[in-house]
Amino acid sequence: MSERIYRDTGSGGYLDGHFLIAMPGMEDERFARAVVYLCAHSAEGAMGIVINQLVPQIEFVDLLVQLDILPDGPEIRVPVSVDRMLVQRGGPVETGRGFVLHSADYFAENSTMPIDDNICLTATLDILKAIATGAGPESAMLALGYAGWSAGQLEREIQSNGWLHCEAQTDLIFDSDLDSKYGRAMGLLGIDPRMLSGEAGHA
Repeated sequence: MSERIYRDTGSGGYLDGHFLIAMPGMEDERFARAVVYLCAHSAEGAMGIVINQLVPQIEFVDLLVQLDILPDGPEIRVPVSVDRMLVQRGGPVETGRGFVLHSADYFAENSTMPIDDNICLTATLDILKAIATGAGPESAMLALGYAGWSAGQLEREIQSNGWLHCEAQTDLIFDSDLDSKYGRAMGLLGIDPRMLSGEAGHA
């Protein structure tokens, strides 16, 4: 995890703080049925975290041990909320780097990037240490990697019906029921994904 991240705070009209929802006809299998929380979007490109894909065979507590945040051994004790945390796949870029989307009650100077009034992104080990000791944010999700788009790329993908988008819902970001997130995100737009083809128009 890097020591610092930055956000372009350019003019409005962009989709940061919104959900991107993959159309059923999404050609890139890495984003099939993906729901992405868009953290930054500007004329220079976009960056987001997939919120509904699990990294298999990696437990959150085991990851804390690997990062030397917790000591190894049978007597590991963590808060129940920590033991239940999932390790999620945030996207195909920098898959060895961790990103924590979290509620705004946690903030680390020069490390935490506010996205909106309720959601922040932090990518330093300090937040994992805080979570491990029960001193972290009230709500959090850990993702390995992120989704990134170059200048104009996301706009082109939306124009070609690759993605739908809508305002994000905080509860959906942090819900551990990953399998239901795609349908529920579509539901925010009043859409039943079973009735939607890859060639349909977008909202």
